[in-house]
Amino acid sequence: MRFNVMKETVLEELQLLQGIVEKRTTMPILQNILVQAGEGRVEMIGTDLEVGLRTHFDAQVEEAGGVTVSGKKIFEIVKSLRPGEPVVFRQKDGQQMVITSGDSEFKVNCIPPDDYPPVAASTFQKKTIFPHDRFREMINLISFAIAQEQRYYLNGALLNVKSNLLELVSTDGHRLSYAKTSVDKLKMDKPVSVIVAKKTLVELVKTEDEILEFDADENNLFFRVKNRTLISRIIESKFPNYEAVIPKDNPHHLFVEREALAQAIRRVSLLSAERSRGIKLTIAAGEMDLYSSNPEIGEARDKLKVDYKGQKIDVGFNSQYLLDFLTAISSERVLFKLKDENSSALLQPEPEGEVKAQYVLMPMKI
Repeated sequence: MRFNVMKETVLEELQLLQGIVEKRTTMPILQNILVQAGEGRVEMIGTDLEVGLRTHFDAQVEEAGGVTVSGKKIFEIVKSLRPGEPVVFRQKDGQQMVITSGDSEFKVNCIPPDDYPPVAASTFQKKTIFPHDRFREMINLISFAIAQEQRYYLNGALLNVKSNLLELVSTDGHRLSYAKTSVDKLKMDKPVSVIVAKKTLVELVKTEDEILEFDADENNLFFRVKNRTLISRIIESKFPNYEAVIPKDNPHHLFVEREALAQAIRRVSLLSAERSRGIKLTIAAGEMDLYSSNPEIGEARDKLKVDYKGQKIDVGFNSQYLLDFLTAISSERVLFKLKDENSSALLQPEPEGEVKAQYVLMPMKI
């Protein structure tokens, strides 16, 4: 194998692969990427067995072939090279990849390509297109509520793809975040409802092209942006019944300036209990009082003007959970739909845009 390519071209792809390859693993080969050179093109593949990335770029290929090599080391080497210079990659005796640029030369041990785990591929024949800008917005609206725990089905988000609708849902058992957007004429053979890994969603946010192609088979989801295809193994589990969690009868509606509320929560939470991060909201006609206390430190209060005409309600929430939603949305105001101090609140941006968001937050005793 031998090919040469400009530094900036290969560096961009190696940068993306860093988010995929494993840094610590009991399978050392998962720290590697697969490099395959063919006719005028080089393909690079990384996987952690759950999420994979296939990317390719044009190059001057003098000899076809393939190797697997440390994803981290090859990235660090290429990054260190002088800008605007061509880089030559060649295989030496099947045991090393030699990287040269100018007067710099590196010899990195490699492994035969046959040892690399297989990574699924798709031809994207269905031509299903997502509006990538809105899908990225949806990911940002739900990713913070994905759990990090042993219950495998909560370590991802539910993705529903219907003929004219995209939905993403996440929950960690204490809160639930839901986002949807209407899409005209999605080309789908049948609706898709699957759990997608958080790592996949994080990687999708990094890409910025307007067009995102989507495909699925029995075991994998495929997302393609230009020359890059992200492959995500479907999480085999049943997602909770989120529709039963979203409140339907919260009669008390409160409107408040989003940024003013976020700033007040940040101030008051400075003296909240470090473990629970709880703050109490006292809501009455036209105003909201915010309160926190910590027996070892002291207490804090703040007050905001709000648009509210319902009955007085005292309710406690985790301040960080509130801030997660307030910083994820960009609307001028936020709408609280409340029932009482013992029932979950429903929050929505006001006004809504093309992406509709709902956030369900369980109360806590303060």
